[in-house]
Amino acid sequence: MVNLSNIRVAFGERIIFNKEDFLLRPGDKVGLVGPNGAGKTTLFKVICGMEKPDEGTVSTDPGTVIGYFSQEVGEMSGRSALEEVLAGAGRVYDLGREMTGLEHRMSDGDGPGLTDAEMDGYGALQMEFQRRNGYDLENRAEAILTGLGIGKDRFHLPVESFSGGWKMRIALARILLLDPDVLLMDEPTNHLDLESIVWLEEWLAAFKGDLVMTSHDREFMTRICGRTIEVAAGAITTYAGDYDFYVRERAVRREQLIASQKRQAAMLAKEEEFIARFGARASHAAQVQSRVKTIEKIERIVIPPDPREMKVRFAPVARSGDIVVRMEDLSKSWPLPDGSLQPVFHGLTGVVKRHDKIAVTGINGAGKSTLLKIVTGQAEASDGSCTMGAGVRTGYFSQYSTDILIPGRTVFQEVAERMPKAGEGVIKNVLGAFQFSGDDVYKKVAVLSGGEKSRVMLACILARPVNFLVLDEPTNHLDIASREVLLEALREFDGTLMIVSHDRYFLRHLSKRVFEIDHGSLRVYEGGYSDYLSKTA
Repeated sequence: MVNLSNIRVAFGERIIFNKEDFLLRPGDKVGLVGPNGAGKTTLFKVICGMEKPDEGTVSTDPGTVIGYFSQEVGEMSGRSALEEVLAGAGRVYDLGREMTGLEHRMSDGDGPGLTDAEMDGYGALQMEFQRRNGYDLENRAEAILTGLGIGKDRFHLPVESFSGGWKMRIALARILLLDPDVLLMDEPTNHLDLESIVWLEEWLAAFKGDLVMTSHDREFMTRICGRTIEVAAGAITTYAGDYDFYVRERAVRREQLIASQKRQAAMLAKEEEFIARFGARASHAAQVQSRVKTIEKIERIVIPPDPREMKVRFAPVARSGDIVVRMEDLSKSWPLPDGSLQPVFHGLTGVVKRHDKIAVTGINGAGKSTLLKIVTGQAEASDGSCTMGAGVRTGYFSQYSTDILIPGRTVFQEVAERMPKAGEGVIKNVLGAFQFSGDDVYKKVAVLSGGEKSRVMLACILARPVNFLVLDEPTNHLDIASREVLLEALREFDGTLMIVSHDRYFLRHLSKRVFEIDHGSLRVYEGGYSDYLSKTA
């Protein structure tokens, strides 16, 4: 059990928590929500002891092991991927290394061997190692790495050879292998594909310890967490239900708070009117003073601001032809260093029609992103044809679109470059829709976060009137609120859409058709993503 009582945390004059409580009960699976910068990461650090509150107490049951997965991977070097994960097992890993050292001495015929005390110590180590499932440690590490998309052929590669996203998976595997009593997870689904997300979801559902996590994936969090805790405006507020319950209950509580504030304002106005009316009369002096003291003691009800969200509205689009894209026997292979070809898919045939909203699905590596690149002219097909229809104007967003942003430019300059005839007010209105206002529009691209860069790139696409949107993981780095506003805008978009996303909630509420790339070929499913899942089990 973890209990934070009456904690206060402040950085200078900025108060993060003001005498707040937090209780984590045995078996709890808690979704931690709140706007960016509200203090979710600070709460994690307080729970695991990385930061101390200015006031209040933090207590945990004796012997509690806390594991914390954050977005800060830290330095990884000098080990293979498998060794790096095994090293995260803490005490079990240390026991194994200690036992291995003693075993080497026992097998060394020329050495002095072990003393009786060391043999007794080895026996004790063996018992603890067995009790902690140490003999199954390597098998579990391999299973976790495989579940997170790192196959056997990469177990023994040096960690330095992995990109930042894959290092995040290795860091996540370390924490899962630790199997702590309390698991703290800050955005564990970042950098994961859909297959890995589903695997992690099943792992966490079976996890026996306590869990507190943040996630931008609404469906992922709703499936796992039965309780929700909101961090906002210096307060920690508990909701006795999943994320969907939290959304409904928060709206009800806000309405109640607004009603209470109105009643309080009416009462205070009445008291102040009495004071103003009779303040100068000696006969009412006692009553006036009493009421002055009373209203001075009343704590004013403050309505916390709504989370700052994008408000995206696509302008009306020019009509395209009824056939937007026609694919016939489309094939793609990538050249390998040895001169051979690696096939991605073959014989893809299908039609994208005007007003389609198509989810492109398939396992990791099936060629989803490659197909979008061919459709948008970013890559050439190896065989077959991909023909664009009449009057089609395409906007393309990829996972790497933000790489084309120029670090030395400001946010304003990036969008203005794509709207050469627009006035300053029009450009700022577009940026305002994506949460950039005031001095934010003059920030350099170089200092932006991943989420801010994604929003700039989406704004750049919006700046050009298009009737065919092709989006490859557009929700990466966006929080839940921003994802849902973007979702609503895309649902109202009057053009045609093809999208790849690992956000299942997003796909369920957006797609009307599904193109699945399966074993190199294309299967078309009429109906939305939920229909597709039911048909394919």
